[in-house]
Amino acid sequence: MDERFNRWLLPPLLALLFLLIVYQYVSPACPGAACPRRPPASAARRGGDAADEEEAAAALPRLSPKFPFARGELCRRVRFDMRGRDVIVFLHIQKTGGTTFGRHLVRNIRLEQPCYCRAGQKKCACHRPGGDKDTWLFSRFSTGWSCGLHADWTELTSCVPAAMERRARVGLLLGPGKKIFSVLKWESCPRAVSPHTG
Repeated sequence: MDERFNRWLLPPLLALLFLLIVYQYVSPACPGAACPRRPPASAARRGGDAADEEEAAAALPRLSPKFPFARGELCRRVRFDMRGRDVIVFLHIQKTGGTTFGRHLVRNIRLEQPCYCRAGQKKCACHRPGGDKDTWLFSRFSTGWSCGLHADWTELTSCVPAAMERRARVGLLLGPGKKIFSVLKWESCPRAVSPHTG
């Protein structure tokens, strides 16, 4: 008996829930007198008199932009010299699509020398054209979280120059001869020892 009752009760409850959701979606945002009065649609079509139009305009809230940027600031062109010393620093802000955008920066942009991404790794090497030392992109997917997880503007401005210098000096620690000797020595070690353990 209980199963049959539940089977007959479920469809009406789901239908009621569906109707409530549709009503919330379609209903006006302000119930009753809380909303500003709008002129009836028929009066608007007739043209109405000027006093009615002014009253309607005064009743509607004025929206002012929160960040009033000039059109010139939004549409300006910035010259980026990929072969020079310019670096794009990607400021990742949580929950704004930054991960997707960062992935597109390293994988989907058509460049003279695209970023090199190894299968199975998140980081890609984004080197300048004609070189393999300098990088043109400072982001999570090119250098990792070098300045910490979700570093903000102040952390990035103090960290990026030091991190870029640190990255430039990494290759200068060993000369070519010592580097080859070090690699050969490491390869001859037993596999139980790794560079991380000792």
